[in-house]
Amino acid sequence: MPKSKKEKEILQTRPPVVVFLGHVDAGKSSIIDYIRKSDIVAQEKGGITQHIGAYEVKDEKGREIVFIDTPGHAAFSSIRARGAKIADIAVLVIGVDQGIKPQTKEAISYIKKTGVSCIVAINKIDIPGLDPSTIEGQLAKEGIVTENQGGKVPVVKLSAKTGKEIDHLLDLIFLVAEMENWKKDIAKTASGIVIESRLDPQQGPVATLLMQEGILRKGDIIGTSSTKGRVKNLIDSNNHSLGQAFPPQPISVLGLEKVPIVGDKFRFYADPKEIQTLLDSISVGEKETKDDSQGENFNLILKADVASSLEAIRNILETISIPGIKLNIVKEDVGKISQVDIKQAYDTHAQVVGFRVDLNAAGEKFREREDITVKTFAVIYNLADYIEQEMKKRKEPEEVRREIGKLKVLVIFKKGEKRQIVGGDVIEGQVERGAQLDIFRGKEKIGSGRLVELEREKKKVPLVKKGQQAGIAYEGSGEIQKDDLLEIYRCEKN
Repeated sequence: MPKSKKEKEILQTRPPVVVFLGHVDAGKSSIIDYIRKSDIVAQEKGGITQHIGAYEVKDEKGREIVFIDTPGHAAFSSIRARGAKIADIAVLVIGVDQGIKPQTKEAISYIKKTGVSCIVAINKIDIPGLDPSTIEGQLAKEGIVTENQGGKVPVVKLSAKTGKEIDHLLDLIFLVAEMENWKKDIAKTASGIVIESRLDPQQGPVATLLMQEGILRKGDIIGTSSTKGRVKNLIDSNNHSLGQAFPPQPISVLGLEKVPIVGDKFRFYADPKEIQTLLDSISVGEKETKDDSQGENFNLILKADVASSLEAIRNILETISIPGIKLNIVKEDVGKISQVDIKQAYDTHAQVVGFRVDLNAAGEKFREREDITVKTFAVIYNLADYIEQEMKKRKEPEEVRREIGKLKVLVIFKKGEKRQIVGGDVIEGQVERGAQLDIFRGKEKIGSGRLVELEREKKKVPLVKKGQQAGIAYEGSGEIQKDDLLEIYRCEKN
């Protein structure tokens, strides 16, 4: 049935949303850098992306596209999964020098699960002596069959360093977009998803949103499951202030009361009371939850630069398991480490750990006075390693019994209420002064105690070895008799 004039005005063709997935150092950000003529990689610690980024780009032909860049490190799996879910096209980036790696396989599973359109980009073909075609064979084993292998998945072999074949990648993206003909409905209520959030010292909570439906304007009231607010400003990925935003623009929004949870849906609310009722009901539900876990607490206050960093840190910390020690995150928040955080650490006997944030001057002064442990990190797995080591330090060392020798009792020299002096042959190992011993009569354990003195040939000695005779002074329970067997041991902390 032909569409009405009204429907044609409401449903409009929109740019494709493209997510880049792949292993660490495959070159995802470098490809976007080349297209945008930017330098994302230089801004990241350790040369790896640890944030999600969304960029609205026009290519040299004037075609619009929205890129979502995701971290490749293992800790950021939930961010990559979300990126695959909200995108139209997934570009699977594989470094020809790497081949199929763990995060490559993870990305493939997301692509299969979501059914998102896929393009394979084999990067770093500028490296001499490597054959990109071997990657396609590896992909076929993972269920991704490229067109060159007789399948349906397009592939481009490129170099982010030189820019070779990146134009071909863009052409493939727009070819898929033309075939799918994705639409936006601007008549619907403005809505979308929170893809990043942070606390700016000057501007307050800042949320990066991906528009999915409708039109969002300055002054609109929006809400998520965690916060609400009136839009004070809309800023696009090129740092331009906007009066309104359309799908699928990525935009930064100012005006929210708190930093929203990453991955939350947002939408426009005509009535502010409606969103407040929702927030109140969620808050009540949170208060009713209980933590019944057992074990000594390792209390932690966690601060990070953006909300997706907190999410990734939380994910990796959940994999740390130290028996008898419970990681208790007293507080997690975005923004600089403040005096309030240090005071809370003092009150709760917590350590403060920050990711890509500093300690402000007031906080530093209080920290020095109260001697609170504060550690900051720029790379997420260094942070996780530190916390794991600190938790291990809290664990009480286990006592392990180490058998050192046996003595066969031949003579009883002196008996007392709790002290005896006896002599005998060392038949196994050695006997050591200060060691512990158990008394056995046959197979029955009669008593136990400590070997307080040790003699050989009427001289006090530290130890007596197998094949020699020894006299011992024993203190403990049970009465030693002739022919008893004394098992000598030490308890050591493991």
